[in-house]
Amino acid sequence: PGYHKLIYSTDGGMNINPDLAAKKDILANALLALRSWGYECPKVACLAANERVDPHNPATIEAAGLVEAWERGEFPTQCIVEGPIAMDVALNRESALHKGIESRVSGDADIFLMPIMEVGNVAIKGLLHFLKGSQVAGLILGAAAPVVMTSRSEPPSAKLYATALGCLAARNA
Repeated sequence: PGYHKLIYSTDGGMNINPDLAAKKDILANALLALRSWGYECPKVACLAANERVDPHNPATIEAAGLVEAWERGEFPTQCIVEGPIAMDVALNRESALHKGIESRVSGDADIFLMPIMEVGNVAIKGLLHFLKGSQVAGLILGAAAPVVMTSRSEPPSAKLYATALGCLAARNA
């Protein structure tokens, strides 16, 4: 609710504190899935607390590293990768304009690459519990087959959606 399209998030339940190499793999898996679901050029927001690279904040350094990898053509499909980018800017074009940030993904991101698992977990559970009508489908990609991953507190519909999405991911793999 409140966003004009489906959104995808990595990683809310598997990789606790992925380094840059792991984030490249996570993003590559997400991009391949979205490509198989018909996304021509997914827009990726590599999230951090702010938009400036800070040598004391690994999330900003790794987000910039993902952008550099994208610029070198290291991802398996066409996409747009921006980061570091804060959640307000990723979700809302007006926030980007207010902050003086030029962005091709702001207000239109497809994938929200979380800096660590805790952030992804908190963000998704926050959406589910504070935005009535939010739905979720949890999958782990990159294994031999998609793995359905749901929280113990999620409703039965989340398990159904995750299973259905897992079937789509397996079919298109």
